[in-house]
Amino acid sequence: MLRRSLSPLLARAMGRVVPFLSATAGASFSFSSSSNSLKPRLPGEDETNENNQNSRPTGAITVDRSGLYNPPDHLHKPSVDTEIIKHLKSIIKFRGGPISISEYMEEVLTNPNHGLYINRDVFGAGGDFTTSPEVSQMFGEMVGVWTMCLWEQLGQPAKVNLVELGPGRGTLMADLLRGSSKFVDFAKSLNIYLVECSPTLQKLQYSTLKCVDEAISSGDTATSTTTTLTGAPIFWHVDLEGVPSGLPTIIIAHEFFDALPIHQFQKTSRGWCEKMIDMSEDSSGFDFVLSPQPTPASLLYLRRLCQWVGKEEIGKLEQIEVCPRALELSHQIAKRIASDGGGALIIDYGKNEIISDSLQAIRKHKFVHVLDNPGSADLSAFVDFSTIRHCCAEAASECISVHGPITQSQLFGSLGINFRVEALLQNCSEEQAESLRTGYWRLVGDGEAPFWEGTVEQTPIGMGTRYLAMAIVNKKQGVPIPFK
Repeated sequence: MLRRSLSPLLARAMGRVVPFLSATAGASFSFSSSSNSLKPRLPGEDETNENNQNSRPTGAITVDRSGLYNPPDHLHKPSVDTEIIKHLKSIIKFRGGPISISEYMEEVLTNPNHGLYINRDVFGAGGDFTTSPEVSQMFGEMVGVWTMCLWEQLGQPAKVNLVELGPGRGTLMADLLRGSSKFVDFAKSLNIYLVECSPTLQKLQYSTLKCVDEAISSGDTATSTTTTLTGAPIFWHVDLEGVPSGLPTIIIAHEFFDALPIHQFQKTSRGWCEKMIDMSEDSSGFDFVLSPQPTPASLLYLRRLCQWVGKEEIGKLEQIEVCPRALELSHQIAKRIASDGGGALIIDYGKNEIISDSLQAIRKHKFVHVLDNPGSADLSAFVDFSTIRHCCAEAASECISVHGPITQSQLFGSLGINFRVEALLQNCSEEQAESLRTGYWRLVGDGEAPFWEGTVEQTPIGMGTRYLAMAIVNKKQGVPIPFK
């Protein structure tokens, strides 16, 4: 019954991607529905068994982080200051004034001693939010198809650097490697680099990718790390600059740009002022304030935006968000691709325009105030894909090309996710079929799932149009699939 009922669901979810399907008709990579193909798995199943089943959190709640634009007021003040709150207050006292939102985000998320990402796992049902790779194995598999297609466009090089920015638990990379493992030449070509600053998450990635350490030579204490999923070597770095150059490079950035620190600016009667964070009057918490005069950030970044979009467009806005780290990272990616060849795939929630006010906080799968108990909630903001395009053009306009953004639904539809889910349904239980349908809808659907019969609170919400995808490639390789 579940298999028969999937056809109308496919038709509805894929209605937005029909024009893109023909773009990949000639792609040489597809998933087989034969008995030896990868089998579907359910959330919570052990990934170590012979069926290549992957561990997923049971009963995970997916949060569409684009749903909240204006967070609610403070619900409470912390009764006892945590270490990160003490640290933030000490910075403000030492400065004798407020700090920028960018500095606040950086301290809350990645402070070496007390940052949210540094000390704990924020993903899954037991964390603060669930990412797409945790929703369904098909996410990593589709990204794997895109990666293999680009590798083929590169001329199938014997060695290529595959880089993931912010790998989380390593779920996306694990599904990518499992899904592409039967393409032996591709699997053998990979040097895998994970850009991760959190020691806690590095350990989780090591486990998820089933890594082993081997002595480089007999009698030597130095070791090398490989994943037993494909035998590829794996390396960890804290930033992209640490990844060695000289080989064609394929970069994956999924929900990475949205966590980078931002600055916010607000139009007032005295001009543009930076929105900043200060201690509250009673010193019990924090409040938003406006800078009394222009700040270096407002002078630098607003002037830069005017060069791209014009003063008239800026003048229509009341608030503006700028992410300096996104500008810097986009520049680095473009330079790397221009010099070494390859490409990058960026998937995130955002817009192809200037962002006004999107900063949000999520704690235990619920939206909370950004300043409520700092360090206990994840912080993120919309990605401005238009600024990524401009930064890449500035960095290496003659060597690279930028494509998109298109919706996640369009991307995965053209890469064959509908064929993949049909193949998986041929070899699964009724419970697995239900999980596949739910995961499929969350990845490519739009709004609430029409087939859901469970509780209203757990209705699957499609992220297919909420998330956008952009590709940055070296012009020598041509236009990447499916951005033609």
